[in-house]
This record gives sequence, structure tokens and C-alpha cells, in this order.
Amino acid sequence: MQSDPPPAYERATQDIDPPFAVVDLDAFDANADALMARAAGKPVRVASKSVRCRSLLERVLARSGFAGLLCYSLAEALWLCDQGITDDLLVAYPTTDVAALRRLASHSHARDRITIMVDSAEHLEFIDGVLGTDHPRLRVCLELDASWRPLPGVHVGARRSPLFTPGQAARFARTVLARPGFLLVAMMAYEGQIAGVPDAGRGPQAAVVRWMQRRSAGELAQRREAAVRAVREVADLEFVNGGGTGSVESTRFESAVTELAAGSGLIGSALFDGYTRFHPNPAVLFALPVVRKPAPGIATLFSGGYIASGPPGPSRVPTPHYPRGLHLLGAEGAGEVQTPVAGRPAKQLRPGDRVWLRHAKAGELAERFTNYQLVSGERVVGTVPTYRGEAKNFG
Repeated sequence: MQSDPPPAYERATQDIDPPFAVVDLDAFDANADALMARAAGKPVRVASKSVRCRSLLERVLARSGFAGLLCYSLAEALWLCDQGITDDLLVAYPTTDVAALRRLASHSHARDRITIMVDSAEHLEFIDGVLGTDHPRLRVCLELDASWRPLPGVHVGARRSPLFTPGQAARFARTVLARPGFLLVAMMAYEGQIAGVPDAGRGPQAAVVRWMQRRSAGELAQRREAAVRAVREVADLEFVNGGGTGSVESTRFESAVTELAAGSGLIGSALFDGYTRFHPNPAVLFALPVVRKPAPGIATLFSGGYIASGPPGPSRVPTPHYPRGLHLLGAEGAGEVQTPVAGRPAKQLRPGDRVWLRHAKAGELAERFTNYQLVSGERVVGTVPTYRGEAKNFG
């Protein structure tokens, strides 16, 4: 039916009814090897948000070079701590989860293993307000804003911490140390304008992106080094976390950064097709069934409207992967109950056939499926629950 041979995961899952999602373990492990090579000896903290599957987190943490988790919520970190996956969990975003904070404060086991994010006195005051000023000492990490600000009023990057200069970071470090109940153990800075922005292409826009990323990386390396040096004069930091899957090549050379953060590169989601620095293997895909043929050159799939977070646009919709040559319709896109695809292979598709797609972002697909089918070679070697399959939703 197709001009190109079916991939191994298509043959391995021929007896499973779609919709379903697979993890190609061979591709996943190859991506982990590639991340280690790119990290050039620096340990990689795994970003759980990009995986959202306990089995896969355990798999990658069992490999040499990967150490600790970068969690996206305190509730998630507490759950993973209870599971014994690792004894080193950093929560990447500040929390105002009252129940989670109270649980953290009441469990010495979790307090020894979980570090929470702060970047203002207001965060400390909120925690004191929830727990009382005599609460047990909590491990905290200071976040430095890693955006690029080449001119007054120009901000390139994510809107994260208000701490931008080395002086601001050092002053806040002193604020933390002056308050009982908090232990400053780490710093973090995530350069989203480098790690999270595709740079491929030959046009002027891609050239501007590459220029911006080079200039931003150079500025950040100097500012981050100065900030870490200033904070270390105040606090004995255990680690300094930096980067993301898309910025490993630049962040790994910064001596002030002791560890890297990465997760999406394990999955190889569709957004990474637009990067020049690396090309991860597609490791997580989902299959949808053809349910109708509204026209000879169009096949309509069941479900499929798995839109990724971020600015709305074509880069946030799923990408048809196999059979090769299919594309979404611009007037309809990917829908909650149906997704039409067109292209030469659509003429040969019939109801009951499958189309494989990739999500635009890595971890978000796990919110759509309760299980992942684990495939190695041409065999399904296991079925494991996603966070959603374990009735966990930390969004």
C-alpha cells in the first residue's frame, strides 16, 4: 500500500487497535546516548515534564551520566520521591500549592531530597504564611533570569525570574540566608530563547534567530558566571543547573554550570525537526485509524487534535509521520474527533488503515494516553502507564 517500507513499530503493533501511542525504545536509548555525547561529560538532570512516564524516567536515570530530576510541580516531585525513583529532585517552577508545601514540611525524607524554586522575597513570605515562620528548613534554589536584553525595553526569552543581574542574585541570596527555615543550595537559569527556539532554515528569519542565539549565549555565559560567583560568596551551592535540550552545545562549555537539564531530546518531538545543532530520533509516536474517505485524495482519521502549548500556530499541531507524504488540511487542521489528511498516500488509504503522527512537544502526548506501548525491534516488549494512566495530573 505504501511506497516506503513500514517502520518496525508499525509491524510490531499490527494487532493493537488504534488510537494508541508507542515508545520506540531503540530510538529512545539512541537519543539518550546522543545527549550524553553532546553533554561532553557534564551530568544531565532529566526534565520530567518532557517525559511524564515513570517507567521511562527510571530507564534513563539508570544510565550513566543522567542524575536527578527537574520536576515541574511540587506535587509531582513529592509523588516521584515516594516512588523512590531518585533522591535528587529539583522543582523547576515556584509553587503556591498549599497542600504540597505542608506535606513537604511534614516529611523529613522529602525535605532532604526535594529542592524548591524561589526568586523573590514574596515567595519566602508566602511559604512562611502557609507553614509558619518556625517551619523546618526547606532546600531552595535561586533562579536567575536567562533572557537576552540587548537594549532597554527589549526582552528576548521567557518571562521567568525577576533576578537578572549578578547584584540582584547576590542580594536575594542574602535575603534567603537571613530568613530561618530556608537553605539556599542551588542556582538555575534556563535560556529558553536558545534551547526552545528552532534555528533551521535559509531565509532571513532563521539567520536572525541564529544570530540572536549566538549573541545571547555569549552574553549569558559572562553574566551567569558573574552571578554564580557572587552568590557563591554568600552561599555554599551544591549545584548550578543550566540549559535545555536545545542549548546543550553552548551551555556545556560554561564552567559555572555544574549540570545540564534536558528531556525533550529523549523523545524527539516534531519541534526538533527545526534545529540545526542536533536531530533526535522520533521515539514517541501515536497511531490513529482511518475512519472515512470524504474524497479520493483525503483520508479522515479518528481524533488527533493534540495541540501543543505555546503560541498558537502551525508549529503546535501534530505532524503526520507515516505513510510519508501526508499533511494536514489548513482549513481544518487536527480536530478533537476527526483529523483529515491529504497527500499522495491518502489515495491508497482505506477505513481501518493507520496513520502515524508525532506530537509537536515532548511530554504533552502523555496527557492524551493512559499507556505507552514499548517497542524494541519488531516486538512489543511491554505496556507502561503514563502519568495520566497512574491517575496523576500535575497541570
